[in-house]
Amino acid sequence: MFSKPRRRLAWKLTDIKGIDPEICSHKILLEEEHSPKVQSQRRVNPKIHDVIKKELEKLLDAGLIYPISDSPWVSLIHCVPKKGGMTVIKNDENELIPTHLVMSCRVCIDYRKLNEAKRKDHFPLPFMDQMLERLAGNEYYCFLDGFSG
Repeated sequence: MFSKPRRRLAWKLTDIKGIDPEICSHKILLEEEHSPKVQSQRRVNPKIHDVIKKELEKLLDAGLIYPISDSPWVSLIHCVPKKGGMTVIKNDENELIPTHLVMSCRVCIDYRKLNEAKRKDHFPLPFMDQMLERLAGNEYYCFLDGFSG
């Protein structure tokens, strides 16, 4: 499918090129009866705070996000544990027990307040089953996996 696939696919976060906001930007249209919401950030464990800070620095360095001085909207940030690979340990009776290791965290933003206030899309994305029906019977498929798993 690709003549030189290693150069066309992003293998690391830094391989993804950010989009200059002067070239392309998106405006979220809001319903008139809603006003911007500023949600106070919750206190987090210092170790979790460091994880969040490192993740944001990676996104900043990759050019996927950029700092702004003031925003009428502030949403909550969460750090959700991401399960790693499967490991097997022995218990007291010498039985093998499969367990999951938490290897890292996924940083997420809670946009529910913004989603409640945004204007409904008249042309939404199709449902997954509709998209799969259209793909049925095709000869070639492409699967792109996200970086966060």
